[in-house]
Amino acid sequence: MDSAEFSSLLASRRSTRDFLPKAVPQDVIDAILTDAMTAPSWSNTRPYMVAVATGEVRNRISAELQRRWAIASAALRGSWWDKVMFFLKRDGLPTSDYQVWRPYPKDVQPRSQKIGRDLYTHLGVARGDKIGRDAQWARNFDMFGAPVAIFVFTHKGLPTYAVSDAGLFMQNLMLSAHARGLGTCAQGALAVWSDPVRKEFDVPNQYKLLCGIALGYPSKDNVNTFQAERLPIADITIPLAD
Repeated sequence: MDSAEFSSLLASRRSTRDFLPKAVPQDVIDAILTDAMTAPSWSNTRPYMVAVATGEVRNRISAELQRRWAIASAALRGSWWDKVMFFLKRDGLPTSDYQVWRPYPKDVQPRSQKIGRDLYTHLGVARGDKIGRDAQWARNFDMFGAPVAIFVFTHKGLPTYAVSDAGLFMQNLMLSAHARGLGTCAQGALAVWSDPVRKEFDVPNQYKLLCGIALGYPSKDNVNTFQAERLPIADITIPLAD
């Protein structure tokens, strides 16, 4: 592969938000994870672990995440009393290892708002369509139909470096999947509730759930034609000091 082909591979990777029910063979999953492990790591510590959910395990996790989302979204869309009862009962409250619900800083908030606006416009979901937006959000917790969910955990003893290393690992993973004709979607939403995942896997106590990755074969659904805007490098290049 020459540099032009490599650039084309990078540019053609997109987040997949609808998958075929076709199973991904275990040897393909193993090959993708092996490629991911070629990413660099701080002092070669590899301070991350993954839990690969398929079949009934994947389905049980998805069902519980969807149940909690239904409770949370109904309460947040409901009356003040619904919200009070939601917090009192606590069923559906986030159990994330990291703080996943927080406002975006003002300087990058417009980028987040734009991608949300562009995606929902592409899907034909109007700004005021709360039911439609909730339904689309709910698809996160079914991993958009992907047959494989990979949960990424990072070592709490190396917080910044572990997350940085996990990001490098994840990028390799997603590019390897793309090169094999599979799609992926990195999902912070899959870390909102960590205990359903821990219930299914023997996760060491020193590891925290960072996010999930949906993996599978992309469908031909319209959502998969969506292309997020890529920022020009000038937007992220720091100029020399005066």
